[in-house]
Amino acid sequence: MKLVTAVVRPERVQQVKEALFQAGISGITLSRVSGHGGEQEVVEHYRGTRVMVEFRDKVEFRMAVSEPFVQAAIDAICRGARTGEVGDGKIFVQNLDRVVRIRTGEEDSAALTPVTEKKLTPSF
Repeated sequence: MKLVTAVVRPERVQQVKEALFQAGISGITLSRVSGHGGEQEVVEHYRGTRVMVEFRDKVEFRMAVSEPFVQAAIDAICRGARTGEVGDGKIFVQNLDRVVRIRTGEEDSAALTPVTEKKLTPSF
């Protein structure tokens, strides 16, 4: 089991969400965060004063997935978030030692939201 965390541009949230849903991944958590990476600092004017904007608004996606679906999650996030510009974000993959579903007491893979592979239908 892995915890996949992605920090992406706020304007790309809809595209990332749709790509994850298309990949069959629906158990996600979103948080508004701010951070600083490779982007240039921006100077804005606020009420006649110059203000240096060091931290940019971002959105953090978090999802726990079983091992076979880690790459599907990464591919979906990249597909939805990539603009080709500095500041597209990062994906972090961490090991999960234990997961417990509070409602049922199920543990580990049984406690994860089921992830289904996107079924391809043959076109004849």
